[in-house]
Amino acid sequence: MHITFLGTGTSLGVPVIGCSCSVCTSPDPRDQRLRSSLLIRTEGISLVVDAGPDFRQQMLRERVDRLDAVLLTHGHKDHTGGLDDIRSFNFLQRRSMPVYAREEVLRSVRQEFSYVFHEDPYPGVPQLTLHALTGAPFRVGPLEVQPVPVLHGEMPVMGFRIGDFTYVTDANHIPEESMALIRGTRILVLNALQLKKHYSHFCLEEALAVIQELAPEQAYLTHVGHRMGIHEEVCRGLPDNVSLGWDGLSFTI
Repeated sequence: MHITFLGTGTSLGVPVIGCSCSVCTSPDPRDQRLRSSLLIRTEGISLVVDAGPDFRQQMLRERVDRLDAVLLTHGHKDHTGGLDDIRSFNFLQRRSMPVYAREEVLRSVRQEFSYVFHEDPYPGVPQLTLHALTGAPFRVGPLEVQPVPVLHGEMPVMGFRIGDFTYVTDANHIPEESMALIRGTRILVLNALQLKKHYSHFCLEEALAVIQELAPEQAYLTHVGHRMGIHEEVCRGLPDNVSLGWDGLSFTI
């Protein structure tokens, strides 16, 4: 299974024109973060976790010419805003795109992209086939995907475990039953927004405490905001098995 970070930033982690902060002016490409998203490829299957406003740019950068499914963690626009660009894959693959999410998220998609679901839609709109998740494992081709329920403030969010890999973003609390679903993961991706405590995201200290408890072989931090600081300096202070993720980082598990 091959993993690629399409984006590791937030709406407050994307470089801003005219901003003079250390992240926006950093010459290190690892500090140029697009909105958080992940690409998973294995056994002829390609899927993405989240499709934010940078989705088209991310697909072009990674030269993705086939996509079999989209998994949505939650309904915030920085994770769903690029769904309109699914239409390119509809055209290439001549089929509707399966989209997996909690029912509340699918309702949001139906509302935000209402033109897609008209009885007589405009020709060329994206074709989306929506699948509601309940928390039970589901399959995308040969892959078994285990949803991992977490909390983003008071909002339920889905993380996902596939084999020895787990991805959790936009969370500040992982219930014990979900911690049990994650245990044994070799590679863990976990959100860490900033250094200071936040009301709906793990801060760095909180994320590191979760990682220490779960003890994966390797952990990467994602959904990183400006206030975290620049990549090189932050990584100097991290445990040996923890790193900030960066856009374009790829590895095989």
